[in-house]
Amino acid sequence: MTTDPAAEDLREAAEELAVAGQLPRFLLMYKFAIEELMTKLRILSEEFDFVHSHDPIEHITSRVKRPEAIKEKVHRRGLGDDWISVAHVLDDIAGIRVVCPFVDDVYEVARMLTAQDDVELLRTKDYIARPKANGYRSLHLIVRIPVFLSNRVEKVKVEIQLRTIAMDFWAAVEHKLSYKYADSVPPDFAGELAAAARTAADLDARMAALHERIR
Repeated sequence: MTTDPAAEDLREAAEELAVAGQLPRFLLMYKFAIEELMTKLRILSEEFDFVHSHDPIEHITSRVKRPEAIKEKVHRRGLGDDWISVAHVLDDIAGIRVVCPFVDDVYEVARMLTAQDDVELLRTKDYIARPKANGYRSLHLIVRIPVFLSNRVEKVKVEIQLRTIAMDFWAAVEHKLSYKYADSVPPDFAGELAAAARTAADLDARMAALHERIR
């Protein structure tokens, strides 16, 4: 399993959050929460691979929202400057993306992680079973975990997105195309995206069938 390539970004984001005059120091808790969950996922990955000779995690990335992105979202939603309330309302200040080889792995990793006593599952959005209109597929979890500090325990929310390699490829390219050509999208763009998503889903199904044959 590949280690998290965003560790340095997390540290920089946490430092920015700590020194930004408009954002409180308690947002450092999101960095710590991600580190806790990354450790849990690495352990699950290595242990599952040892027992079953199959690693259910291809790679993991993570991020803490930049201060300017948080402030923009707060302004857009009219949440004001009560940062404790902001932390309560926003679910995506901290995020982890888990990319798995197969669809079954997505659900198995989600099951193993949320079965742990200190991982509280708040919400699930299953865009694999019910894809978005544009074809987007992924399993989204909002979890809350305890972060143990020297003088207190903080409960922190993290958004976890779990998807296959094919889903991740589609989502990454869709994001780049939609962002770059937002003002000049061809008329058939949405239809082509949806068709590509169906192709990715078919690839997932075919690769899963091949995997079953060689088990």
